[in-house]
Amino acid sequence: MIRQLVPTPVDPNSAGRDFWNRYHQLRRLRHKELRPDDPFEPDEVVEKSMKKPNPFDLQHYYEISRDGVMVSWFHGESVTPANPEYETNKHLFWADAYVRVEERRKGIATLWLPVIARLMDERGSTVVGMHTDQASGHAFLTWLGGKPKLTDIESRLKLSDVDWSMMQRWNDEGATRSPQTKLEIYDGPLPEAMLPEFAAQRTTLLNTIPFENLDIGDIVVTPEKIRHYYEVTALTGEVPHEVLTRESDGSISGMTDVSWYPYRRKMLEQQFTGVRPDARGRGLGKWIKAAMLLHVRDLYPDAEWVVTENAESNGPMLKINRTMGFKSYRTAVEYQTTRDQMESRIRAV
Repeated sequence: MIRQLVPTPVDPNSAGRDFWNRYHQLRRLRHKELRPDDPFEPDEVVEKSMKKPNPFDLQHYYEISRDGVMVSWFHGESVTPANPEYETNKHLFWADAYVRVEERRKGIATLWLPVIARLMDERGSTVVGMHTDQASGHAFLTWLGGKPKLTDIESRLKLSDVDWSMMQRWNDEGATRSPQTKLEIYDGPLPEAMLPEFAAQRTTLLNTIPFENLDIGDIVVTPEKIRHYYEVTALTGEVPHEVLTRESDGSISGMTDVSWYPYRRKMLEQQFTGVRPDARGRGLGKWIKAAMLLHVRDLYPDAEWVVTENAESNGPMLKINRTMGFKSYRTAVEYQTTRDQMESRIRAV
């Protein structure tokens, strides 16, 4: 009977070994079902990351277990007042949940709705967002009253299929078309002195990303946020790589970054790529992406794939990626619904 199942909050820093054992067991089941072709994130890496305090985003962890077995897991996230994005994002709450395959269609997922509602009320949030790439997830979120707001395409590039002569050409043409523009490459954390300038320009560029109909506030990057990110990478072993361009006046005009993880040596993650609007039309996007690809090919000779994500509506970036050889691998949809709409479902259960 699901009425005997009780959502229980989890504090990673005080949780005992019994908790971690059942949590990692559920993580393995989830990974096997949803991401069987991807490297599995090691237990110790996950634990370090979850235990690391985050002054900018509040993490909410809950479990539903029976007889020492975790039946379902929930993770919620909201901004803290210390986050410079707080004023424009405090109405948003982000949620994720998973239920064991053999425990589905019993109403267990609905047990999370009162938990989400209470957390939203505590944070003053009025909109909740959840994403899925599974048919069951689409059905549940539609039932909940969620509206599809953003379609996200995960694409993968097989390095053995790359036209490396084209990448070299893009790299050479970028320098030729913009002779006054300087290309810079950084492996690992950026120099401390660069952080204020880099954070300001990254903030500007991130806010040019098309988010379709997603309700989202301002994105604000600060040196403090970047330092926190570097603290996390030091714990997890992640190695960031940054390629950027500078104009003749010294200002940053474009940037792209890739991450490498020791536990997924064959798969690189292409993160954000952005070019300043006034610097577009000169092939800077192709230049920095080609330069990065040529660079990591030499750094990680055993890498086989590069993975990236783009909004379905981001035509210019998708065009570059498709020309490079990226192929669509998975499509996910971000849904959002209101606190009031969710209340009607809570009462109906």
